[in-house]
Amino acid sequence: QQISWTPLLLLGYLFYLLLGAMVFQLLEKQAESHFWDQFQLEKLKFLQNYRCLDRHALEHFVQVLMEAWEKGVNPEGNSTNPSNWDFSNSFFFAGTVVTTIGYGNLSPSTVAGQTFCVVYAFFGVPLNLAFLNQLGKGLNSHLITLERWVQKPGRAQVVQTLAVAIFLTTGTLLFLVFPPLVFSYVEGWSYGEGFYFTFITLSTIGFGDYVVGTNLNKHYIPVYRSFTAIWIVFGLAWLALVFNVGADLMEKFLQLKWHKPDLSLAEGATTKLEDEAEQPRIQIPS
Repeated sequence: QQISWTPLLLLGYLFYLLLGAMVFQLLEKQAESHFWDQFQLEKLKFLQNYRCLDRHALEHFVQVLMEAWEKGVNPEGNSTNPSNWDFSNSFFFAGTVVTTIGYGNLSPSTVAGQTFCVVYAFFGVPLNLAFLNQLGKGLNSHLITLERWVQKPGRAQVVQTLAVAIFLTTGTLLFLVFPPLVFSYVEGWSYGEGFYFTFITLSTIGFGDYVVGTNLNKHYIPVYRSFTAIWIVFGLAWLALVFNVGADLMEKFLQLKWHKPDLSLAEGATTKLEDEAEQPRIQIPS
């Protein structure tokens, strides 16, 4: 008999979401209230220092600043700031569209740009998935080749474990450990913030609170964001394989945990397997 673990998985999934909601609320709500109170205090101080302005004019100005930020225009900038839509930034934005990261800090504001973005994503997202799938197959084939190259009788399990360990260690260093060091140096973030940006990006969560190449006080090389986009593509393929392995392990764990064999049939099945083992096996040459 096999117990269906789908309802249990659904309950576990909902419980995980509820747990996350409670923890995030506990950690962030008080800080949000503090920032809100501080913002209101700063507005009152501003009105006291500039009595020629009334509250309505100030609220209107704040609204204009928020709209400018939503359109990708940094309110701290001036006429000498570089464009948000130069080729490097546009290339980076195209990568965030097809990979479904969608930071949200930059988006098309014209009707033509929005229409093209929809069409571009409609064909680009499947193309990106197909590319990542082929890239993942290529990485997997290299693992299989490595396993066959060093495989010896009696050591298959050891070699397989070693190959997986090399794959995980190398990918972790290339995509999760070293990139935050680069981002910390270039962007001025802490290592924790760089690691947070790295994982949030490669997992396609993409909040948009941290985005590379957006600090107006820093001078970036033109290809910085383009190289970042290429790193994102290969990092997506690696992390997708890791997530797939994790999902397979969870499914196997649930199947083993909730699969209860019928003991009355176990003895007969064992006898049948022993009888089959005595029969000669036909080896099919590869």
